[in-house]
Amino acid sequence: MTHPTDLDRLALQEQRLQFPSFDADTAWALGSALRTLAEAQGAPITVEVRLGGETVFFHAMAGAPPANADWARRKRNTVELMHRSSYRVGRELARDGQSLEAMMGLPTRDYCSHGGAVPLRVAGSGVVGVVTVSGLPEREDHALAVQAIARLCDVPLEAVALA
Repeated sequence: MTHPTDLDRLALQEQRLQFPSFDADTAWALGSALRTLAEAQGAPITVEVRLGGETVFFHAMAGAPPANADWARRKRNTVELMHRSSYRVGRELARDGQSLEAMMGLPTRDYCSHGGAVPLRVAGSGVVGVVTVSGLPEREDHALAVQAIARLCDVPLEAVALA
């Protein structure tokens, strides 16, 4: 079920959460921040950060099932194609009674609209990569990614968090 304000907040997140620059060091900081947040919650997640189509950070925490890496790949593919968070894509499709397969002919083996993958935007440049979290319920995967991005972008979490 989509909260009524989710789509507006998801669009706001993509507008506000922009880095001044993003490189391999920033990717490491983002991936490490996600690992720390997940450890604090005892959440066995998989984290992937991609920059320019290349994986620059990957970590599967102890207890994370191998399937998490495949879920991360499928979520990431959706973001790389659509430049919107996988959670936003999923909520828009649910609202419209659509699927990626029906709308664009995308195979579910390679694309999914479950939350957890978020585009990495650089102010003035657009999308330069994707961060993906897999292992929690989709809304929580998304929220964890947003929390880490907001921290690194100096955006107060309460200004962009889902209700």
